[in-house]
Amino acid sequence: MSPEVSPETIEALLPEVAELIVSALNLDMAASEIEPDAPLFGDGLGLDSIDVLEIALVISKRYGFQLRSDNQDNLRIFSSLRALATHIASQRAK
Repeated sequence: MSPEVSPETIEALLPEVAELIVSALNLDMAASEIEPDAPLFGDGLGLDSIDVLEIALVISKRYGFQLRSDNQDNLRIFSSLRALATHIASQRAK
């Protein structure tokens, strides 16, 4: 996490990113049901690589930066809603 990103900024971004995930993937759940620290893959939301591509596309359109498929940090970035929101906040702060 970049030092200039405050926990408050991340907390404020969580509902917005959760809503992006729900709308991008047409999930049959409310954004508030996504636990910030629960895994997005496997036992968490059960997302797969296609879902990640959809989310990455929506994030790039919304926030103006790209999430590259060859980024070595993707497992960490997409590990949870909080990790994704933290990454978005750090990219926006640049």
